[in-house]
Amino acid sequence: MPANETPAPDVRGNFDLPFAEQQRFFRDKINLPTERWDDIWQAAHDRAFVVAGAMKADLLNDLRQAVEKAIERGTTLETFRKDFREIVARHGWTGWTGEGTKGGEAWRTRVIYETNLRASHAAGRYAQLTSPGLLKNRPFWRYVHNDSVLHPRPHHKRWGDMRLTLRHDDPFWKTHFPPNGWGCRCRVTAVPAPRRDDGTVPPEGWNTPDAKGQLPGIDRGWAYAPGENAGRPLRDFIEQKLIRLDAGIGAALRESLAPVLAREAGKAL
Repeated sequence: MPANETPAPDVRGNFDLPFAEQQRFFRDKINLPTERWDDIWQAAHDRAFVVAGAMKADLLNDLRQAVEKAIERGTTLETFRKDFREIVARHGWTGWTGEGTKGGEAWRTRVIYETNLRASHAAGRYAQLTSPGLLKNRPFWRYVHNDSVLHPRPHHKRWGDMRLTLRHDDPFWKTHFPPNGWGCRCRVTAVPAPRRDDGTVPPEGWNTPDAKGQLPGIDRGWAYAPGENAGRPLRDFIEQKLIRLDAGIGAALRESLAPVLAREAGKAL
């Protein structure tokens, strides 16, 4: 779970005020127990709330409530850290990544807090940007780099500096709708049309993966548009192996998924 981009000290500054679409996106998620952060892959995070290593339902639910409080009330990272410590102590949770040092705890709580707030914020914005009324008047999207980050990613900065502006249905946004990695604070804004000095073609090679299968400028696990798949059935993610049902974790996951899959199957009849 890398952290290649260091945010500026004002942690909440990029999230603005919570809004209805963001809150709805997060509330609609289901809790899924996982051992590793990549047991649930890319777009499947649109449907699932996970905290790597949190396998017990009551523990995961309390962690979810702490994140939901941060989203709905706008609480700070320090408040979330206090809640996290209380939850860990109450449930006797041990063995979690980052346990044992102040630095490890600070890193882990920041990852949980920022990742959920940024992804839900982006998903809420995606819902707004794809509303028919807005698409009719502002069918183009512009990539905006947050210049307050202390260590900007070169690709992200380039897309922002060139004011990359593409139609909302351009393939670029399928994999490059921000955030595009751990700590990424980029965003998208809707515009009626490109300006004369806007970039209207992605840089060459933007969709060519490297030897590890990663797209340029995209962290592993982030090549998707948060919110785009919020309405997809869970079975789709399982069939595409975006939700792993391996031995060990599989039993706990299947137990959590069973009632949801049954409800979805009933709706499809």
